[in-house]
Amino acid sequence: MDFAGLSVYTESVTGMQTAQLDAFFRNLLDLEGFNGIDSSLNGIQVDNDGSDIAKIAFAVDASLESFERAAKAGAGLLFVHHGLFWGSPLRIEGNLRRRVKFLLDHNISLYAVHLPLDQHPVLGNNAGLAELLGLRDIEPFGLYHGRKIGYKGVLAEPLSVEKAAEKTGFMGRPPLGVYPFGKDINRTAAVVSGGAADEARQAIEEGVDLYITGEASHSVYHEALEGRLNMIAGGHYSTEVWGVRRVMERCAAELGVDTEFMDIPTGL
Repeated sequence: MDFAGLSVYTESVTGMQTAQLDAFFRNLLDLEGFNGIDSSLNGIQVDNDGSDIAKIAFAVDASLESFERAAKAGAGLLFVHHGLFWGSPLRIEGNLRRRVKFLLDHNISLYAVHLPLDQHPVLGNNAGLAELLGLRDIEPFGLYHGRKIGYKGVLAEPLSVEKAAEKTGFMGRPPLGVYPFGKDINRTAAVVSGGAADEARQAIEEGVDLYITGEASHSVYHEALEGRLNMIAGGHYSTEVWGVRRVMERCAAELGVDTEFMDIPTGL
């Protein structure tokens, strides 16, 4: 990624506005490349009144709890993986009204990046999981609406399923499920974060030893069993903390802006 023009965004570290941050994130992540594929409204979902932003908070999910914690931390913008708006118009009522009202009342911008953050080869959720596993000879994996958003490769150090689960866990939290249906020792692995249980079939077709995703599915249990595929359901949340944390680190390093990660696990 070319950051030669980054000074455009960083002339005033203590006085950045939403439009400047939007330009930075769009330069960093391929939002446009997922138009028509991603149901998420990627980018600015709720803007502020034009005030300068001195601190950015990061969380996996847009929720009232993440908004309240961002406000308490003094953040002017909250960057999330799962935003509020998904593909179709919504009535601003009930929980959604309360959430939007809180953001407006506290003048907090909401910025969401979904599939572009899963897929990014350096900053993405799947890149983070691949690095934790020690994958080499990495290739794109996990076809979704014409785009491969995950990765597969050869393990630098052959691993048992249990050791792989330990390596990819966040904060020592256990995975939702471990399904040791294949080899005792894995030499290849594929990762697609979040809700990608169906991609286990692709892992079987491509001869992968171990497949890691966020959620399991009853519909693929026997597929994995009969296909002798080792599978780990690490948790939707726990497999998707890596992208927002990596973007947070990049913002701190490249923009010099104050940042904070809001850890709000769902256990799912």
